[in-house]
Amino acid sequence: MAQPAKSILLASLILTSGCNGESSKPKATIEEAEGDDTASDQPVDTGSTPQDTGQAEIDTGDTAETGDTDDTGDAGDTGEAPIEPFIPNWPEGTDPFADAVSAFDPGPDAGFGSDDFPDIVLGSPEGRGTGSGSLHVLSLGELGSITLEMTDLEIIDGPGPDLIVFENAFTAWIETGRVEASVDGVEWFGWSCDAENAAEDFPGCAGVSGVYATSALEVDPTDPLVAGGDAFDLADLGLSSARFIRITDSGFNAFAYGGDTGGFDLDAIAAANWAVITSE
Repeated sequence: MAQPAKSILLASLILTSGCNGESSKPKATIEEAEGDDTASDQPVDTGSTPQDTGQAEIDTGDTAETGDTDDTGDAGDTGEAPIEPFIPNWPEGTDPFADAVSAFDPGPDAGFGSDDFPDIVLGSPEGRGTGSGSLHVLSLGELGSITLEMTDLEIIDGPGPDLIVFENAFTAWIETGRVEASVDGVEWFGWSCDAENAAEDFPGCAGVSGVYATSALEVDPTDPLVAGGDAFDLADLGLSSARFIRITDSGFNAFAYGGDTGGFDLDAIAAANWAVITSE
């Protein structure tokens, strides 16, 4: 099965991301530039040598104590508190991610990630930030659609956004999708998605923002301010809760990128506001 063009590009980016980022400017050039400013600093029998001024003996903090060498923060000693992993605040035995796939209707060029289906769209997202997209995704194909179900925690209308949809968007390559919600999986309510409005970052669509949250839980995957992804509010639909989320490729991606893209690439969804589902 052919790998979508976006996924090929992502794989290339990941393979090259191990570069150390050091400047490619030749060291000799740097030294020549610096040499012009340092020649006048050499002692010329003026009595300003360390022996005459005592500058060597005085503890000025110009070396180790200034933080210019050992305590610069450029290596391991940053002086900042280490990032503490997020501690889950949901009940034990549950999580705020999709638990099951209740329907999948792939479109043309779908299939990337199908070897790990359905697990690849269940559970936590595996983001890589705004500069690179994750390969932990399922490509829906052009106009392809998938329906995810929450079985232990349902999405509820609470403060701020209630749902986060994670794609693998990254700079200069955005594949949009339309999002719908349902209480019972029968009656659906959808957010409008302006998939042709690139100037305003495709308002109402999923697949626009980079993803930071991962299964390592270094950040809260239910907080769109740190988790990334695209957030949606049930209040916009007049819903107080939802157990089913349907995501459909917008149908505009193949046209926008001039070829086969594999469509919307779903990583995961998360409930930003949730409640335990109790037996009725």
